[in-house]
Amino acid sequence: MNRTGLAIALGIGFAVGVICAVDPELDLDIAGAFFDPARHLFDVNAQMWVQHTREAARVLITLIVLPAFLAVIGKLIWPRRRMLIEARAALFLIATLALGPGLLTNVILKDHWGRPRPIDVQQFGGDYRFTSWWDPRGGCPDNCSFIAGEPSGAFWTLAPAALAPPPMQAVAYGAALAFGVALGAFRMAAGAHFFSDVVFAGVLMYLVIWTAHGLIYRWPATRLDEKALEDWIGHKGEWLSGLAGRLAGRWKKAS
Repeated sequence: MNRTGLAIALGIGFAVGVICAVDPELDLDIAGAFFDPARHLFDVNAQMWVQHTREAARVLITLIVLPAFLAVIGKLIWPRRRMLIEARAALFLIATLALGPGLLTNVILKDHWGRPRPIDVQQFGGDYRFTSWWDPRGGCPDNCSFIAGEPSGAFWTLAPAALAPPPMQAVAYGAALAFGVALGAFRMAAGAHFFSDVVFAGVLMYLVIWTAHGLIYRWPATRLDEKALEDWIGHKGEWLSGLAGRLAGRWKKAS
């Protein structure tokens, strides 16, 4: 999570954004490579294994973030015990998943940026007019094409990669990028997203992760102290335990 990575992400986003804005047909051309005009469908979308692949990706992401949730829940239940993983790591993973794929992708953009999916545009037998990535005025009512949802989750794995030990970080980043690119290509082949949807999913997830990493780890004005954060979660756990005890006492008296 350094400035070089930020410059690369911004450079990719700028280049693809400009190219696909100047030549919107590029998105259609790439999508058309996966479309079978004789059968009037995207071949990959007609395969039985499609849903299983999507579910497998969701399960993998869930398994990656699960230790973070378990660490926080465990600390709240047993405030005096050490956390399963570092408190900062747990906060970083949960926050980036919630803010990136959760809030930015699925709440803010996909439900308010009306770009139709490839499978829904007139060029591929759908009902909606094609719109470029920068135009939110498309006919899609919700759960739209920009940005790519499942690839956002896949690119989110850059967050745990950022926490890998330095000797393993290059491999971890490579695996995260490969996961995002592979799932993005798969969703493009299924007619679910355009090329620019996938690229901006990767760029925006990186920006969310880079910012959160800076706030929690790198920037002196905001970075968190590990012991103080773990103690704070423990204090919340003690408060919840006391509250549960008081409520249980009142229930006993009432009964």
